[in-house]
Amino acid sequence: MTRLSAAFSKQHAALVTFITAGDGDTAANLDALVDGGADVIELGMPFTDPMADGPAIQEANIRSLSAGTTTADIFAIAAAFRTRHPDTPLVLMGYANPMTIRGGEWFASECNKAGVDGVICVDIPPEEDAELGPLLRSAGIDLIRLATPTTDKARLPAVLDGASGFLYYVSVAGITGLQQAAQTSIDEAVARLKAYTDLPVAVGFGVRTPEQAANIARVADGVVVGSALVELVAQHGSNAAGALQDYVASLKHAIVAARKA
Repeated sequence: MTRLSAAFSKQHAALVTFITAGDGDTAANLDALVDGGADVIELGMPFTDPMADGPAIQEANIRSLSAGTTTADIFAIAAAFRTRHPDTPLVLMGYANPMTIRGGEWFASECNKAGVDGVICVDIPPEEDAELGPLLRSAGIDLIRLATPTTDKARLPAVLDGASGFLYYVSVAGITGLQQAAQTSIDEAVARLKAYTDLPVAVGFGVRTPEQAANIARVADGVVVGSALVELVAQHGSNAAGALQDYVASLKHAIVAARKA
């Protein structure tokens, strides 16, 4: 069993948390996410043109890049995290340019050496899978795909082809952080996706409160929270760890209680 499959095999939905690498004290922030109860961690690779991200994560990217964060720094952060937390899945999330500029084989190899479990690449569609997918799979790295409200049944097989780890359902047709879909639409979407795949389905975009997380946890295999965490880093700077841990713990408590209820 891989770290990712173990994370989605618990009695409760997995809490998937996101922060941006190089924004604040990343090592302390990652430790805080684990201590707060995160089951999976997504580490954002800062990029100049993040097409799927809303203002909070855009600003985090700018802070990180302004501080001089490089791809080498991100892999060093990941490798150190793996040493401290041997059992917590770590997923790199970002865009094609930083992942392919040195060649997909190099990127896949670095992921493997750093102990990265999965990769989410927002702007490589399934039709261009050859750019990165086979190399990641050969290196034992899960390629996690995105489905959206506009992913219809004709498109879904292409999205699922070569996908592994989990399926990330983007619950709104828009950017991160600004809105959340109605729960009824999330319920319907998760049911539809589960009819087509055995992969765990995690739902994200716009999740902020423990109540929202609990409602999603009753129907989905995972709940993804990102912008709200990034905003805490913006607010507290290099001293964000305590606030992050407390907030993640409140989300985790709600998620664990959801299925018991």
